[in-house]
Amino acid sequence: MKKATYSDQSIVVDILTQAFCNNKSVNYAVGRKKKRIRRLMEYSFNLCYHSGEIYLSDDDVGCILFLDTERKKTTLKTLFWDLKLAICAIGLPNLRKVLYRENLVKKHHPKHRMRYLWYLGVQPSHQGLGIGSSLLRQTLSLNSLPVYLETSTLKNLPLYERFDFNVYKKIDLPSYQLYFLKKDPTHHAIC
Repeated sequence: MKKATYSDQSIVVDILTQAFCNNKSVNYAVGRKKKRIRRLMEYSFNLCYHSGEIYLSDDDVGCILFLDTERKKTTLKTLFWDLKLAICAIGLPNLRKVLYRENLVKKHHPKHRMRYLWYLGVQPSHQGLGIGSSLLRQTLSLNSLPVYLETSTLKNLPLYERFDFNVYKKIDLPSYQLYFLKKDPTHHAIC
């Protein structure tokens, strides 16, 4: 595993675009057009690179993006990214439903500092080989904060539960269910 640099943006965006092209939550927000999904992933990369951490598998086929809620600040740059996302990825007709969903999600997030696991993606041809599990294991070992995430993919729940994530909320949206999970930080004994 390696920490992504800004020059890794196209690799990360390619992985996420491929991995999430059929994801219900992504499709709800931006539709099924690959171009719009790619723009969402570019936005996600920029925001996590600016206010979080991004890691790549050593073979560049998997990635994981975390957002640090304490580091996330509103700046002219982030406002520009938000505007570009609204116009070029979500589209103005979909903006209302996406903002509604985002408000629901934020309402169920804690008010304390946390790491938000935004995306864990592996190229479809390499899924099921343990790459995502390896990235998750390695990044969680670096963590001292609670980790929160949502998933609309029911088959991913056992993976997260193996890493001690617990479902703490489920909401029904018009075309899918969204599961909210959290993992308390692992505290290591000091010798």
